[in-house]
Amino acid sequence: MNRRALLAAPLALAATPALASEGGGAPASTYLRYPTITANTFRPDGRRGVMTIEAGVDVADPALLLRARQSEPRVRAVFAILAQREAATLLPGQPPNVDRLSRQYQSAMNIILGQRGATLLLGTVMVL
Repeated sequence: MNRRALLAAPLALAATPALASEGGGAPASTYLRYPTITANTFRPDGRRGVMTIEAGVDVADPALLLRARQSEPRVRAVFAILAQREAATLLPGQPPNVDRLSRQYQSAMNIILGQRGATLLLGTVMVL
């Protein structure tokens, strides 16, 4: 095992995003990722389970992005409430309704920011 190669690898990976953002595609500064939201639910065997949701928002307008960053605690609180409601309605073994969840999250984001323009992006929604 070559330990020097392992130590040099993180340095090479750290330089990669700067090069990638120069090419095509949206700049990374328009995306705001929220911490993973969790909610309690029941598993098919009757034990407690956890529903996890990864969410972020893409905002092209710099002023609206600043408002989204400033409203992050409020957004996380509302997202947690909506996730807990969704988890409470799940029957054991039933998958979460991602379409309904995304509509609720997008609507909450529009209300919190006071206008449209922020696109909600859902990552992983799973029940363990």
